[in-house]
Amino acid sequence: MPKDSATTANAPFEVLGADRASRWLVLCDHARNTVPADVAGGDLGLPPADMGRHIAFDVGAEGVARQLALRLDAPCIISKFSRLVIDPNRGEDDPTLLMRLYDGTVIPANRTVDGTEVERRLNRFHRPYHNALAELAARRDDTVILSIHSFTAQLAGRPPRPWHVSLLSAADRRLTDPLLRRMRAEPDLCIGDNEPYGGHLPGDSIDRHAIAQGRLNTLIEIRNDLIRSADQQIAWADRLAPILVAALTET
Repeated sequence: MPKDSATTANAPFEVLGADRASRWLVLCDHARNTVPADVAGGDLGLPPADMGRHIAFDVGAEGVARQLALRLDAPCIISKFSRLVIDPNRGEDDPTLLMRLYDGTVIPANRTVDGTEVERRLNRFHRPYHNALAELAARRDDTVILSIHSFTAQLAGRPPRPWHVSLLSAADRRLTDPLLRRMRAEPDLCIGDNEPYGGHLPGDSIDRHAIAQGRLNTLIEIRNDLIRSADQQIAWADRLAPILVAALTET
C-alpha cells in the first residue's frame, strides 16, 4: 500500500490519506504542470504562459481533488508531472501518450523524442503512478473510483463550451446516471454528459482501474475558469461531496 506523501517525496505521485476508511478513491491524473529535471533539463521549451494552460495540466483540478478527498474521507492520489511529460491518463499504446502538438502549440522538447525516451518516461513516471493507483484501489473489495479533471472554456478556433461540469463515462454508468440526475436538478448548472469529449479511452485510468475490475466509477470534469482559486475549489468540493454521497446510495 502506498504511504502518504511524507514518505514518497521522490515518487512521481503524491498520496494523501492512504489510511482513510471510505470506499471512495479520488485521483487526479493531470494535477500539475511540473517538468522534472531529468526531462529536457526541466524545460519543454514552452513559455510560462503555455505551461500555465490546460495543455500542461488540468487547472484547478488538484485543489478540488484534495478537498473532495477530505470530505469523502478518501485516499487521494495525484500525479506530480505535467501531462506533456507523458500522459498518465492514456494507455501505453495510445498515440496521444506523448504530445508533440496540443491545441495549436508545438511542444519543442517533445518533437524529436524517440522510443527509448518514451520507454524511459513510462518507467520513470507513468508506470509507478499506475502501480500505486492499483495498490490503493485494491485496498477494499468495494472501492469506488472518482477521477477529477478540468477542461478549458474554449479551444483555439473552436466555439465556447457552455458546460459548467461534465460527467464522463464508459459503458458502466451505475454511478454516473444517478449522479447526472442529481446534478441536473441543480437549476444554476449546465451539466454535460460525455461532453466536450467521450469518457472512454482504452487503457486510460478509469478503463484500467475501474472498468476492467468492475468497480463503480465516475469522472468529473469542471470548467477550469470556475476553479482557479482556492476558494472556488473549496466551494465546488462542498457542493459536489453531498451529491456524490447521495448518488452512491442509488447504486
